[in-house]
Amino acid sequence: MPLLPGGAPLHIASGIREFAIASPDVEAVVDGDRRLTYRELDDRSSRLGQALLARGLARGDFVAVVLGNRLEYPEVAAGLAKAGLVSVPVNPRYTAAEARHVLTTARVRAVVADGALAHLYAEHVGNLFDIVLEMDTTPTGEPYEDALVGADPADPRAPVGDTDPFTCCFTGGTTGLPKGALLSHRTRALIFMGGALEWGMGPGRRTIAVAPMYHGAGFAFAYLACATGGSVAMLRKWDPKAFLDLVASHRPHSVFLVPAHLQMLRALGEDTLQDADTEGLETIYCNAAPLPQPLKLWAMDSLPEVGFHEIYGSTETGVVSNCRPADMRRKERCVGPPWFWNEAKLLSPETGEPVPPGQPGELFIRSPMLFSGYLDDPAATEAATDADGYVTVGDIAIQDEEGFLYIVDRAKDMVITGGVNVFPREVEEVLLTHPGVIEAAVIGLPDEQWGERVTAVVVPRDPSVTTDDLETFARQTLAGFKVPREWRFVDALPRNAAGKVLKRELRS
Repeated sequence: MPLLPGGAPLHIASGIREFAIASPDVEAVVDGDRRLTYRELDDRSSRLGQALLARGLARGDFVAVVLGNRLEYPEVAAGLAKAGLVSVPVNPRYTAAEARHVLTTARVRAVVADGALAHLYAEHVGNLFDIVLEMDTTPTGEPYEDALVGADPADPRAPVGDTDPFTCCFTGGTTGLPKGALLSHRTRALIFMGGALEWGMGPGRRTIAVAPMYHGAGFAFAYLACATGGSVAMLRKWDPKAFLDLVASHRPHSVFLVPAHLQMLRALGEDTLQDADTEGLETIYCNAAPLPQPLKLWAMDSLPEVGFHEIYGSTETGVVSNCRPADMRRKERCVGPPWFWNEAKLLSPETGEPVPPGQPGELFIRSPMLFSGYLDDPAATEAATDADGYVTVGDIAIQDEEGFLYIVDRAKDMVITGGVNVFPREVEEVLLTHPGVIEAAVIGLPDEQWGERVTAVVVPRDPSVTTDDLETFARQTLAGFKVPREWRFVDALPRNAAGKVLKRELRS
């Protein structure tokens, strides 16, 4: 691929290479009692790249990464990139059937994994691939550490261009089988640079890998530290108390959370954040799912010295918008103006024409952080991309007179009842203000009379709350056609790794 004029290509391993020289003894990754300096991270990632090339892989081959958050994740990502290999993250929570779809669709040539997760790939060894490097236990492959010890320590420096893929992230599983989104080095290198500027990362700065790194946002905002000379501590499994303990011990300056994390912290008690030891914490930024207004206000009131950001983006588009602390209170349910390098337009789903400020339209984005298309799926790529190079993931938004964006809902989630459009998020936001409700999701179910009936699935805070209570409450704010006609109470909402509610599961 051609390089950028006048210089070397953007590359996700560049920062690790640079800080291995500039600050070799600085801790890059922390995982419990284990530590990696930049010198070690650079060396081990180079050895991994060489180990895989020596076993017969070639530039452009796909390698599955089957890991939770742990010390080795950044070195695996960097090592594959140094060798010109393309990582294929696999969710450790998948079933074997779900993992099979990812592994076979991507036609992976090798696996780097936690051996405890061998049930996700064991059936393919000797068939789809032969190379398996495993950590901790080795039921099906070769010990990871042995492979590194015996490898050439020289950086492979495979020839890689800006627009060559470094990863293939499978996404879209909330509405059907996941599709492989190809992401280039340029897309994430720009997010690392913009993120360091926006959320306070860089040399000497610390963060925590809270969201799972096999998810696009979780990876980007954890690896951001390694790409910019900072330090990232691994939270191996989400637990609100363990998270607060790690905040107290690692002293992060900046942390990325999904709304579900804040929701579970709040469930520990209204004073949880206020009473926690958060000394040194300057920034919290949220993404991956809508941040309900009551939860947003609770978090900001609990930590008045911390700057909160709500960002919007997707695997396909990268970071699209950012609502900064100065605007978080004055702009309710807002995800901010377009972020660095982004151009946005809103088009009517019915006519394809631009909509005026204040009117809902399908959001299209153009930036140098866009994905390169869906793996072996030109029809899906074409459906998501217009003639001018703008990409949509089907979200409906409103842009106000100042240019700030508000995500109304996903086009596929919109409920059409009696010929009238109902946006579920609007109804959900109202229900979440009821003191007896922890969480709520609104879906459309088939109805002979109305086409679809508005249905609310509620996680109650108070077991005594009734459907009559909630209906009466909703009618104080919502027009009659928006008030749910059916109510379901559940203990928890089904979510994916990013914290997004799986509405297809609710519908089924």
